[in-house]
This record gives sequence, structure tokens and C-alpha cells, in this order.
Amino acid sequence: MSNRVFVLNPDKSPLMPCTAKRARKMLEAGRAAVFRRYPFTIILKSESPRQSQPLALKLDPGSKTTGMALVMEGKTGRKCIWGAELAHRGLAIKLKLQARRALRASRRSRKLRHRPARFQNRTKPAGWLPPSLMHRVLTVVSWARRLERWTPLDSFSMELVSFDMQKMLNPDIQRDEYQKGTLFGAEIRAYLRQKWDDKCAYCGKKGEEVEHLIPRSQGGTNRVSNLVWSCRSCNEQKGSLTLEEFLAKKPAALRKIQEQQSASLHDAAAVNATKYRLLEELKAFGYPVETGSGAQTSFNRTQQGYDKAHWIDAACVGDSGASVAIRPLKPLKITCMGRGNRQMCGTDKYGFPVRHRTRQKVFFGFQTGDIVRAVVPSGKYAGRHTGRIAVRAKPNFKLGTFDVHVKYLIALQRADGYGYNF
Repeated sequence: MSNRVFVLNPDKSPLMPCTAKRARKMLEAGRAAVFRRYPFTIILKSESPRQSQPLALKLDPGSKTTGMALVMEGKTGRKCIWGAELAHRGLAIKLKLQARRALRASRRSRKLRHRPARFQNRTKPAGWLPPSLMHRVLTVVSWARRLERWTPLDSFSMELVSFDMQKMLNPDIQRDEYQKGTLFGAEIRAYLRQKWDDKCAYCGKKGEEVEHLIPRSQGGTNRVSNLVWSCRSCNEQKGSLTLEEFLAKKPAALRKIQEQQSASLHDAAAVNATKYRLLEELKAFGYPVETGSGAQTSFNRTQQGYDKAHWIDAACVGDSGASVAIRPLKPLKITCMGRGNRQMCGTDKYGFPVRHRTRQKVFFGFQTGDIVRAVVPSGKYAGRHTGRIAVRAKPNFKLGTFDVHVKYLIALQRADGYGYNF
């Protein structure tokens, strides 16, 4: 079963979403036209009276993926009519900022020009969040604004979950034990040497260095649970490989490290840091905002016998999620792709310029991120293809895994910074 279709009046005021069957009949009869492909929205050609029922946007905020659901309240009870999962790009933003920081530090160290140190005159405003975290808040708020334009929303629901991260690591922790962390009374190097008996965690030889299980280049942190004691040879060989890739031929060593490795709290920390900022942004819309705990969401879902999914969790948030009819919808998968790159000069790994970009973004009427339909008449890829394109200065654009000439392309939806699929 598919999501319901959004409906707009000729003046673009929102009406209640309709079923896909009803939308198809209106399109075939010429009473409506396609306004957007993702999420699918039609616009009527003649004015229709606005008859709305209570409609709530329910959110299950996550570190990597946020679940969204539209729940309609009718005479027979509450019903989920639309679901989506929004995949964030917080890690990609963090890695880009780290790369920029490294290049700038490298340039400064070359003493190419004098620039006074500015370490004591920088202050951050109250409520400041790192860009990788603020991105999660802004994308959710952006989609709340979009859904407000396309549907007659009248309320929000949001899961306001709080993680006790010390209890996640040690379920038996009590009272003053909260004040004694893993390194209480020890230094990091001494702690790791004692934990691994001064032997390399990978090969068993005498250890020399601290090594990251999840590489920094892949989002690993300096948290003690992500550090092991290693010899220099294994440290250099592992490089940016993951633990599973490096120890693929040593299952016993892999199992031993995984047993001693604590779960990462990166995602829990991201949700804890952004939840109240997101709540403030939702309250600014002026609608009532319902909140519920993570335990309540889980209880509502299991009591009703629904499978675990981000959009289903969103529908089960709060007191209103205790009785929601959820049919097996095909949720829309929304992926944050970014809106291009403002960097005019590309550099190599040392920071020296190697390529330059043109200011032009649109080529032959298309730009990167447009969703198109390609009708290829012949050849290996003959047929109809739909997807997101990457443009070039020449008339052959990249569509998926192959190139297609611009003369075979039909624009379906212009780039908006997101990728869509089901």
C-alpha cells in the first residue's frame, strides 16, 4: 500500500491528502495536474472547498535517521496515512570540516603570510551547536515547513528521549559511581597497557602505541572504548581500515576485541544534544506540540504488534500513539545530499590547487540533483530510466551507473538538496 497523495488548491492552499486511486482518477479526467513527484503532490485545476480533519506530524528524531509520519484522526480513530524516513548527513559534514581544518592548519604552518593568532577573541552564541548537529535540527524543521505547506497540519508530536549514557555502559551503576569514570585514578596510556597486558590487541606482540578501532577518518572518536593498545606495525597496517576489514583473516582476535569493546555512544550523544533545540523550533510554528518518552513509544508499538521501523516509531509517539491504525505503507526514503559545493579551487591532499570549477551550475537546462526520466531508444541501456543526474559541461550526463545524452532526458523535478526512493 502506498502513501497518500498531497492535494493543493489552484492557489496552492493545502487540502486533505487523498488516496492514490482517487488522485489517479483526477489526473486521468484532467481535473488535476502533477505539482511534485517526491513526495507526490497534485494541484487541482478548479477550487475545492476545504474540509479538513485533525492531522498531526509525528517525529522520531535520530542521530542518523529521523522517522516522520502523518496521523489523521477521523470518526473511526487515528490512522497513519503517510510515512517517511529522513537520512541525515551529519558525519559527512563533520569529515568535511575536519579536512578543511587540516588544510588551513597546513597553510598556516608554511608561513606563507603573517596572520595574528586569534584564540582568545572567539565566542559562540548561547545555544550554539556544531554544524554536524545543527544540520539534524535544520533538516527536520525544513521538512516540517514543507509538510505544513502541502497539508493542513494542526499539531506536532515528538519523541523526547533522554539517554543515561553511563547506565548504558554499566547497568548496575549507582550513586557516587556516576562520578567515577573508566579512567578514575589512571591515565589513558597506563589504563590501556593494563587492560591489554602491555600486548598488541591485534598480534599479541609487545605494544607501543594507542590505536583507534574505528578510524578518525570514519567518524571514530578519542573515547576510551574506541582505543586499544597496539604495536607500531599493526597500527600502520590498519590505517583507515575498519576492525572487521583488518582482522578478516583472524576471527579469534576479532571476537576477543569485540567482546571487550564497549558500545559507541556517539548517536546517543547527538540525540541528547539536539532534542531541546528541535523542540523549541517546533514550538515556534505555533501548533500544540506533544512529547513522549522512548519507553512509551516502544510500549505503544509492541502493544499494537507493529514491526520496528523509524516511521512506525514516529506514528507511535506519545499518548496519541497508543491506538493508531498503521497499514503496511511504503515509506518515502529521503536522503540529505547537500546543495553543491562553493569551493572554486580544488586541492590535492597537501592543500595545493589542482583543479578549478566554473561558476556555471546549469548545463543544457539541467543541474546536478535534478530528477529526470531518460528514454533511451537503443543500445545497451535501451528503455526508460528514472533517477538523479550529475551534470557535466559536455552533453553526456551521469544517471546512476551509466552516461546518457541530454537529448533523451525529461525533467521531472528540479534539485532541492535531497534524494528520494522507496
